[in-house]
Amino acid sequence: MAAAQPEIDIAPFIDHALLNPTATPMMLQKCCEEADRFQFATVCVYPTYVRQAATLLHGKQPRVCAVIGFPTGATTSAVKLYEAQEAVENGATELDVVINLGWLKAGKTDELHREIAEICDETGKSVKAILETALLTDEEKITAAELCMDAGVDFLKTSTGVYGGATVEDIRLLKEFSKGQAGIKASGGIRTYQQAVELILAGATRLGTSRGPELIRLRDNLEEKREET
Repeated sequence: MAAAQPEIDIAPFIDHALLNPTATPMMLQKCCEEADRFQFATVCVYPTYVRQAATLLHGKQPRVCAVIGFPTGATTSAVKLYEAQEAVENGATELDVVINLGWLKAGKTDELHREIAEICDETGKSVKAILETALLTDEEKITAAELCMDAGVDFLKTSTGVYGGATVEDIRLLKEFSKGQAGIKASGGIRTYQQAVELILAGATRLGTSRGPELIRLRDNLEEKREET
């Protein structure tokens, strides 16, 4: 019989994402209210909503995270830097930056490193590098992780969620490589409380999901069932 999963308070791990391209200001308000109610780590939004999110969360625990170069990472370095700087000016304290996957595939490691390092240096904020692991070989994942950590990122993030999601295997790979020198954000396709726990046990220190409240409800339902048995 498989061992029962330990109960984990997943709320502090969650970056509550609102990255639907049709998101409205009212949806953002609900997202921020949920983040505050459940005490999530951040709300993760497009730069256009950073100022509103910062206002709604002023004086509250959840922070504001902005995605940069999302979702392809293929904008120019100058555009990414400006986008990151403007997001910080508007109240973002964390930045999830999509790396340039074409540069990685082409071996343009100096360019990739320079782009990420400049964003880290110029903003002075916590940067999570989105590696898009579903599109990479294991060797490319390690190369990207090494470059981004050397450039100064605080987290290695698996995915945008567009091309695939987080896997336990990728979290373990990144944990083993990073050796505690960077946080690991599992993002994309997290649909159940059990899956969230598995990712945390594998080494994830942050979870990116738009289903945060649903995951909390699933956890509460499991606890109720355990109490009944």
